Amino acid sequence: MPDASRPAPQPELTALFATVRQHFHDVIVPMWQGPGWNAELALPYESLDAGHAPLPPQRYRAMACARQLYVFASLIGEVPQAEERASALFRSLQRHFHDAEHGGWFYSIDPQGAPLDTGKDLYTHAFILFACAHYWGKVREPLVESVLNASLEVIAQRFASADGLYEASLKRDWSTTGSGPLQNPLMHLAEAFLATLSIREDANVRQALLSLCDGMAKHFIEPQQRVMMEKPLKAVDNWFEPGHQFEWYYLLASSPLLRNGTLHTALERSFGHTEQRGVDPTSGAVCAMLALELQAGLRDATQRIWAQAEYLRALTLRSGNQGALLHQLQALQQHFLHAKGWNECLDADGRVSRRDMPSTTPYHLLTCYRGLADYLA
Repeated sequence: MPDASRPAPQPELTALFATVRQHFHDVIVPMWQGPGWNAELALPYESLDAGHAPLPPQRYRAMACARQLYVFASLIGEVPQAEERASALFRSLQRHFHDAEHGGWFYSIDPQGAPLDTGKDLYTHAFILFACAHYWGKVREPLVESVLNASLEVIAQRFASADGLYEASLKRDWSTTGSGPLQNPLMHLAEAFLATLSIREDANVRQALLSLCDGMAKHFIEPQQRVMMEKPLKAVDNWFEPGHQFEWYYLLASSPLLRNGTLHTALERSFGHTEQRGVDPTSGAVCAMLALELQAGLRDATQRIWAQAEYLRALTLRSGNQGALLHQLQALQQHFLHAKGWNECLDADGRVSRRDMPSTTPYHLLTCYRGLADYLA
């Protein structure tokens, strides 16, 4: 979303972005083309260790397959064999996870490829929609659009509940689990709806997205601090996560349809509050969880790479502060990226607390880098 009134990017910011994007292409993508790929099942392993060896597989998730489909679909025309890998991932999504009896997609399969967790969750279905939208935008194959349409249909018919919201999880036969709506799956559904609207006109999706945002504003935005809670407002033991505030902010502020709506206005007003409580001004570290009550402070000080990436992406839509953007990109590079890949989590003191590298993380890095590329354009 170029802004003609914005000053030209600093050369230092442009140069650093070129370095981290090259790291993604030279280090991270080959991890999942080579050692991270189970050729027998045609699926990515769930996680690699620090030496790029796959961790002993306990399961394979449809969501992880879908996130990798998004990555390789997005890299078609940029990375050799990206189209072939995207095609294999799309086929595997259908072959391993589609429920031929009840419709929809299983949550996971076991290491031999048999159904493991056969529940149906909104988070998984949102990512399947998201990935298929991006993939169809690149290849325009009828089969891909038919899966996109099937995912839209099952989300509307099975998961939809009152006030434009959706159940977080259901049983294999679509009977209730009593989960109710939860913030994170709903955010990724909004992201998937936006991806769908970016590649085709769809009045039903447009209305579903607007209704979803209205429901989020009504049931998840805390009225005093204007932050997005993780569970509906009436739920007990609730909290909010800075990373999700920033992720929602980017989705809303980058969309002409949603920008300046009730939900965007709330998160615009609370952006500074979230920064003040959730971001260390010196290190740039984004904490994991905050209690609503100021006196309760941090609930979890873990620093996760995805939250760092989401804050960085959100800053691309904040006017007039290239210094903050450069600071955060430096923090991402210095604290999270390294010659063999990335650090998934740091503890409160900045020490690495999780050394494995999950197959789901490149999605967050790529969406962040796409936001930066748009800014620098």
